[in-house]
Amino acid sequence: MTGPYLPPLRTRISMFDMTIATTVDYLRGVWPDDLGNVTFEVAPGPTTVIPGVGVERWAVDALARRVVFYRLPIQRLSRLHRNDEFHQRMIIESCVFRAIAELLGKDPWDLAPERFRHS
Repeated sequence: MTGPYLPPLRTRISMFDMTIATTVDYLRGVWPDDLGNVTFEVAPGPTTVIPGVGVERWAVDALARRVVFYRLPIQRLSRLHRNDEFHQRMIIESCVFRAIAELLGKDPWDLAPERFRHS
């Protein structure tokens, strides 16, 4: 319950969804022609486990131009050296970068090289 004197509720799910959305929006701005017609979705988890690989963090369907991010594996199975909001956000962003790189056939570091260049 919230009201005019209480801050809006922030949950792990809403933080996850917001991080996915803002990272996708950023990359759509960098790659508008390549990502303009791609559908991005969030699901709780995959329906199967890949033998020898484990649980996927995302699924890319290049023909359907669709990427699905699996919230529970990303949040619960990722190993963080520090479990705080900043590092949780970083792991989610890295999954978005890696999934989109897989879709586009690029290296994740090549998606936004100016973002990581410090002058």
